[in-house]
Amino acid sequence: MSAPLPTTPPRAAARGLPRALDQRVEIETPEQVIVSYEIAGVGSRAAAALIDYAICAASLLALFVLGSLATRPFRGAVARDLTAPWIIALLIAAQFALVWGYYVLFEGLRDGQTPGKRRMGLRVVQDGGYSVTFGVSAVRNIVRALDMQPAVFYVVGMVSAALSSKGRRLGDIVAGTIVVRERVAQRPRGAPAGPGSSGPSAGGGASPPPACAILLTEEEFALLDRYVARQSTLDADRRSRLTAQLAARFRARATDVADVARADGAFLLELFERERQARARGAASASDTGAPREQYAIVAEGAERWAAFATLLADAQRRGLRSMTEEEVSAFVARYRELAADLARLRTATRGRDSDALFYLSRLVAGGHNLLYRRRAPGLRPAVRFMASAVPAEVRRSWRPIALAAALLFVPAAMSFEAVRRHPDLAPQLVPAELIDRAETGVVRAQRGERGFLPEEMARFRGPVLASAITTNNVQVTYVAFALGITAGVGTALALIFNGVAALGAPLGLYVSKGIADQILGFVAPHGVLELAAICIAGGGGLLLASAILLPGARTRGEALVDEGRRAIRLIAASTFLLVIAGLLEGNVSPLPWPNEWKYLVSAGTAVFLAMYLSLGRNRESGVGSQDRTSRKPSAERREPPFTAPPSP
Repeated sequence: MSAPLPTTPPRAAARGLPRALDQRVEIETPEQVIVSYEIAGVGSRAAAALIDYAICAASLLALFVLGSLATRPFRGAVARDLTAPWIIALLIAAQFALVWGYYVLFEGLRDGQTPGKRRMGLRVVQDGGYSVTFGVSAVRNIVRALDMQPAVFYVVGMVSAALSSKGRRLGDIVAGTIVVRERVAQRPRGAPAGPGSSGPSAGGGASPPPACAILLTEEEFALLDRYVARQSTLDADRRSRLTAQLAARFRARATDVADVARADGAFLLELFERERQARARGAASASDTGAPREQYAIVAEGAERWAAFATLLADAQRRGLRSMTEEEVSAFVARYRELAADLARLRTATRGRDSDALFYLSRLVAGGHNLLYRRRAPGLRPAVRFMASAVPAEVRRSWRPIALAAALLFVPAAMSFEAVRRHPDLAPQLVPAELIDRAETGVVRAQRGERGFLPEEMARFRGPVLASAITTNNVQVTYVAFALGITAGVGTALALIFNGVAALGAPLGLYVSKGIADQILGFVAPHGVLELAAICIAGGGGLLLASAILLPGARTRGEALVDEGRRAIRLIAASTFLLVIAGLLEGNVSPLPWPNEWKYLVSAGTAVFLAMYLSLGRNRESGVGSQDRTSRKPSAERREPPFTAPPSP
């Protein structure tokens, strides 16, 4: 990763003034060198979001057109043909994957860059500058459901980013990520191309004259800076007097300026440009000794090597380290370590004063750092191991928040069940109108001796269409319940209570009061165990986020949110996995007119499956906690480059 030099006017940089309009974050690399990243602004992030929105909108439109064309031959015969339902089901799943998976997949596979971010030169990185993983990307993008409120205008996210010192929206806070600017680093204007070089610099400007020392004191340069900035606004008489005074003051000092005999105004402008370039290169004054003088020596000696590494870095970023030979990788690592050492020396020599050379070198080291410590995309085997081991182990470990979520779901469900069973007139206040109408229809169907829960016009769509629609809807509901954990758990608790009352307890009480409980129980039994378990597990994930806010312990709330967010995403993975299976059952088995006894057997089978799945990964149980404790902030001591290279000379 390489970032741009800040766009602060050169005079401010030359004086060492802070770049007030830039938000920067400094990190320590495993080589114990400090590099700085420039935080992306709200404007560039909004522009990237608009590009991504346009891509998503075009993709959704394409899916709609494709679906219309693909199902046209089967219209009027959907119930009899097997092709159209599968096409519709696939389109529903593709729409869901596009809405929720676009950012996760691109950020996970493209090292933190969606097409919009790539176009705007932005990248998502973890705290410490490390590349994002799929899990981290999933956390920050599920919480996007809150950041984009109201509707899709991202008011919540923009306010959060504006108030954060690192420009973080809520998803970034929970995931422990930042969005940084990334451009190809350009050599500072006026930086020497290398010892003895007289050609043009890589930045496009001519190399400065060989004079290297700073002639003016900081106060004198500040005075000359103000003159250059304001001289065009002064009246002619006053400008003439001031120009003559300053020229007389500085001519005796500037004996090595090309032509001290030229007109006063031209002489001052040339002197100012010479001084500005010297400061931009990190030059020391003629009277300086020690570290200030070493600053210029470092720049002069290293400029050619830095330019060579910039070319090497651009090639490595384009090709990727995997496509490079072992010799090329070793050379890249060796040069990276040389630049890291140069950066450490230059930071010491500048004594905290900004210079273009320092920023240029910092961005080259940051680019090499991000490339060397980039995580490799996981393959199928690690993904299977994650789902079969780490996920069930985390579910067992998180039994307390899951149990609390279950209480928030089932206690209100039991209370509303009893209330509606005893007083059916309460149903309009607690049960959705659609379920009330379905209950009335169920009474009529029961009188005719018909089985099943769904009306005939809905039952004919059972199978892939119903399974796909139900699965995507349920998964979205659990994602939102998880994201609402950032509200200190209030939103998650309300979502669980609402679903317990309106979707579980009150409807069951209504059916019992009408004497048709067997209809709803027969429908819910095949998928209910897995679906209710998934809701409780996802709710537990939201409550983990709440615990980070309310009970962070010895950690800061930011650290606690990152820790618990990485635990919670495993719970969301478990919930999603169970909901996919439950959706398949709800779409294909639950609507069938089987005897309820058969469906209860299916329910018992799902309970056995759930118990067996959650028992997996016991040999990793003790490692889950330690993994979380060590993954909070990847530190220099824990991370080593994935490649070896000979030591730097």
